[in-house]
Amino acid sequence: EVQLVESGGGLVQPGGSLNLSCTASGFTFDSYAIGWFRQVPGKERELISCISSSDGSSWYADSVKGRFTISSGNTKNTVYLRMKRPKPVDTAAYFCALVKWVGPTCPDLFDYWGQGTRVTVSS
Repeated sequence: EVQLVESGGGLVQPGGSLNLSCTASGFTFDSYAIGWFRQVPGKERELISCISSSDGSSWYADSVKGRFTISSGNTKNTVYLRMKRPKPVDTAAYFCALVKWVGPTCPDLFDYWGQGTRVTVSS
C-alpha cells in the first residue's frame, strides 16, 4: 500500500519560516514526482510546487515563487517544502501527492495523497 505522510505544520508568524516534510513509501517505481498542494475552505485544491526524482527539476506556482523552496532529503522518497516569509494568505491545509513520472516538468495528475498538515500564519 502506498502511503504518504506529511509533517511540520503548525503556527508560524509572518516573516518567520516553516519546513514541511513528506515521506512516501510502499511504491516500487524508480522515477516519480512529488507535489505539494494546499487547500482552504470553499476553494479548490491548488498545486503550489513539485519535484521530479529523475532529474531533480522543480516547479512553483506564482503565488509562492521566490518564497517557498522544494527539495529532496537524503533519500529520494522524502521531500521538504521550506516556507520563507509566509503570509496570512498561506494559511491552509497542505498535502503532498505522488505519481509515477519521468518527465522534466511538473505533471498534471497525481495518484496518491497524504492526509495533510495544517499551516496557520498569524501574529
